[in-house]
Amino acid sequence: MVKQAIFNMVGPDIDGAQVLDLFAGSGALGIEALSRGAASVTFVDQQPRGLAILRQNLDALGFKERARLVRSDVVRWLEASPDAVGAADFVFLDPPYDDVVLDRALMVLDREAAPAATVLAEHSRRQQVPALARLRVDRQRRYGDTMVTVYRAHVPAAEESPSPPGGRGMKGEGRGA
Repeated sequence: MVKQAIFNMVGPDIDGAQVLDLFAGSGALGIEALSRGAASVTFVDQQPRGLAILRQNLDALGFKERARLVRSDVVRWLEASPDAVGAADFVFLDPPYDDVVLDRALMVLDREAAPAATVLAEHSRRQQVPALARLRVDRQRRYGDTMVTVYRAHVPAAEESPSPPGGRGMKGEGRGA
C-alpha cells in the first residue's frame, strides 16, 4: 500500500528520470520506478545478502542494464558521490525506522540534491524529521505506523532573478551552452 501511495504521489514524472534508491533492501521502490519508465536507478545498501537478491530480481525482470548496485554505507556514499546525487531527479529513502541515519542522509541531501529533485522518505510516524535549510516538506501522508514525507528544494529569493525575454528566470538557466 505504501509503495503504491508513493508512486501515486510521483505520478508520470518518473518516466525518463534518474533515481536513487537509498537503503534499498529488496529494491522494491527502485524496481517499481524502473517498471514505470525510469531511465536508471542506483540502488545503495550496505547488506550484501539483500543486494544479491536484488541483483537476481533485476536480472529476472530484465532491468539489469538500467540499474547500478552499490554496496556502501548510505551516508558515506552520499558524501562521496555529489555528482550522482546532483544528477538524481528522485531520491527514495527507506532506512531502518527510528534510526538517526535518516537525519544524517537528509542533511547530506539538503546540501547535494539537485534544485529540481524530489526526495521521498519513508519513516516511522513517531520519528521527527530534521529541519533542513534547502529541502522543504512538500507533503506528508500517514499509512498506519508509516509516514511518507515528500521534500522539494526551496530556492532562496537571493538566487532568483527576473526572467529575461525567453528565459526561465533562474540564475544559470535559459543560457546558451
